Amino acid sequence: MNFTSPQTQTTLIYILDIIGTVIFAVTGGVRGVRLKLDFLGVIVFACTVGVGGGMMRDCLIGAVPVAAFKSQVYLISCILTGLIVFFLAPVIQKVRNIIRVCDAFGLGVFTAIGAAKGAAMGLSVIGIILCGVITAVGGGMIRDVMSVRIPAVLTSDFYATASLLGGALYCLLHRFCGLHFFWEFLIIMTFVTGIRLLAIRYHLRLPVSGGTASTLILRRGKRKHSGK
Repeated sequence: MNFTSPQTQTTLIYILDIIGTVIFAVTGGVRGVRLKLDFLGVIVFACTVGVGGGMMRDCLIGAVPVAAFKSQVYLISCILTGLIVFFLAPVIQKVRNIIRVCDAFGLGVFTAIGAAKGAAMGLSVIGIILCGVITAVGGGMIRDVMSVRIPAVLTSDFYATASLLGGALYCLLHRFCGLHFFWEFLIIMTFVTGIRLLAIRYHLRLPVSGGTASTLILRRGKRKHSGK
């Protein structure tokens, strides 16, 4: 196989995109099982996380019909994954750490693809970065809203942050290095995946509200309100 040919590189990216979709669909299906949803509910959650971010991105930037509707492979992959998760949930939940590692890989793949699509649509730097982030975390946010929870990306450790940094790096490479899309994709995918894995390994996270600074502000507000 000639890995330098454009056709081969495009095929590899497409395969990685499908793999990322399946990985995200697994995480969605697992959440559905934990919430004790029925057969259809698990499949809906798998599809939501698998293709929800890409659909949200395409709608926002006007790339319609959305990619998930142009190629039936995406939704079929999510549905089949949801079925597998539903029937093999006890086994899948035992390999939680493996799923987290795979999820980090999916985060890298979707960030790279989303940022590239934003650049192809001629968006600004902010638009390109947000396209990467929305693609990577949009499905999970929809899932959490459907679960009546605060979206995990607003509370978990270096998840959306890793995607943001990946989108920023993509803009730098795209603007100043002039690399082929395939190499930009590999660099961003590896970079985001690496950051996410480091965050998991060393329990890295952003400062959480309710710490010393926010507590001090709340106390001052109470004193002012009470006239002290």
